[in-house]
Amino acid sequence: MLTTLQVRDLAIIDEVEVSFGRGLNVVTGETGAGKSILIDALSLVLGARASAAEIVRTGASQAEVTAVFTVAGDEVRRARFDEAGIAWDDELVVRRIVGSERTGGRSKAYLNGRMVSLAQLVALTAGLADITSQHDQQTLTDPATHLLLLDASASLEPARASMARAHAALADATRSLEGVLRALRDRADREDLLRFQAKEIDGLGLVPGVDDSWTAERDRLRHASRLAEGTARAEELLYARDGAVLDELGVVVDTLAKLAPFDAALQPPLDLVTQAQTLVQEAAREIGRYARAVRSNPERLVEIEDHLQSLGRLKRKYGGTVEEVLAFRERVATELAALEQGEGRVAELEGSVESARARAQSEARALREARRVAAGLLGDNIGRELDALGMGGARVIVEVAHASQGAADLVVDGARLTASGIDRVEFLIAPNRGEEPRPLRKIASGGELSRSLLAVKRVLTDVGPETFYVFDEVDAGVGGAVAEVIGQKIRQVATRHQVLCITHLPQIAVYGDRHLVVRKRAVGDRTQSTVHGLDDAERVSEIARMLGGIKVTERTRQAAEEMLRAAAR
Repeated sequence: MLTTLQVRDLAIIDEVEVSFGRGLNVVTGETGAGKSILIDALSLVLGARASAAEIVRTGASQAEVTAVFTVAGDEVRRARFDEAGIAWDDELVVRRIVGSERTGGRSKAYLNGRMVSLAQLVALTAGLADITSQHDQQTLTDPATHLLLLDASASLEPARASMARAHAALADATRSLEGVLRALRDRADREDLLRFQAKEIDGLGLVPGVDDSWTAERDRLRHASRLAEGTARAEELLYARDGAVLDELGVVVDTLAKLAPFDAALQPPLDLVTQAQTLVQEAAREIGRYARAVRSNPERLVEIEDHLQSLGRLKRKYGGTVEEVLAFRERVATELAALEQGEGRVAELEGSVESARARAQSEARALREARRVAAGLLGDNIGRELDALGMGGARVIVEVAHASQGAADLVVDGARLTASGIDRVEFLIAPNRGEEPRPLRKIASGGELSRSLLAVKRVLTDVGPETFYVFDEVDAGVGGAVAEVIGQKIRQVATRHQVLCITHLPQIAVYGDRHLVVRKRAVGDRTQSTVHGLDDAERVSEIARMLGGIKVTERTRQAAEEMLRAAAR
């Protein structure tokens, strides 16, 4: 939901901040006051391209628009923001700046304070608002949305989900079969490579931790002479020579043993020195054994260094650690086994593909039949809405056709199979009797397009995600009873969605839950537009102005009050 729109130095707007509420927000004002500038501002924050010469207020260095949306619960959009690395909050702040021509006309966009490209802005704000006007692109004119809307109108989401699972199963089975067939085609060369890799790894007799063991042994062999000399000298100092450490400790033990009977306080030190004598004796024995065992072995050193060199090559080719090299070896063994039984797997996988294809075909055909029935009902419902909107000669067709296929696509019944089935859906409308139905996006008349989209939105009010609908020029070329019906239809849409409607007809304006008026005034030698929210009394005056023109009489005020009371009932 849009809560705030702040506009600065855009066209004839100096600076305004507009607050919007739930339900229907109507905007009125005299022709040329700048009502549609609000739509231009909203389009800018949603990624519309901008011409600095046309939109930046004369004399200003830049135009700036900031929109604040509440997006609590929009988990799909949250996922997009997380993927883009943009901070997420239940409140989304979108800011767009367009420089003037003299500053280069550069455009900048920000989402929650993070600068983004124009392409990112368009992608990440998609679906926040749906603008219906003669000069803007509409979500509902995009055929890509029509399939989703048709399914939603007939509650076909469970069938669509089942179709998606069947498509995924067929795609998985097909990939597995293609992988085995590809492997069999390259089998001889692949087997040679795999066997070479296995032999190369097996030749070293690797086990987890062997690199640490080899490194330790290499270091010991490299310094064998130094180790032998050092340990022999240590044994001599501790034990072998006259006056060795053990001899001196023995003297200390004898001395303390003679003195301890006279003072018990000497017993603990005596015990410690006795323990030290035992530990030094054991250490001297261990060092002596090590000194007599350590030997220089140049042949083993060369062998170990060769092993470590070979292991380094294996790590560079198959993994950074011994464990990763061994894991690669396991994968080699698995693939070799698969190649050896490849022919048998082909028949098995072909059966899986045919089974998955049969299921997908059944799901797609059933979904297509349900869509054809739903398409007829949806087209009739939209047609009835158009009749009420003064387009009684209009004919609506919801076309369900085969999805066109490419060379690499999964195919069912000659159509491309996707997760949503084999269908392409598009809304076609013949606005006048005797005309051929055409896509919504090709309707020439802005008024007809606006009313057609209003009819679609009215029928689909209760399906699809909640969004912010914007109606501009929806009342073009109508008046009287038809205008009143348009107002009622827009209010019905607003029972579930937030709606902004710019109108010049009082029959529509009276249905608003919040009424904003745009006024233009001269300030010195400049023109400024302001936007003001109306209270009840001001609203009566504005509706009266729309009814009576420049001169508002008591009679027009009474008529305005009656219209507002009738709309509230």
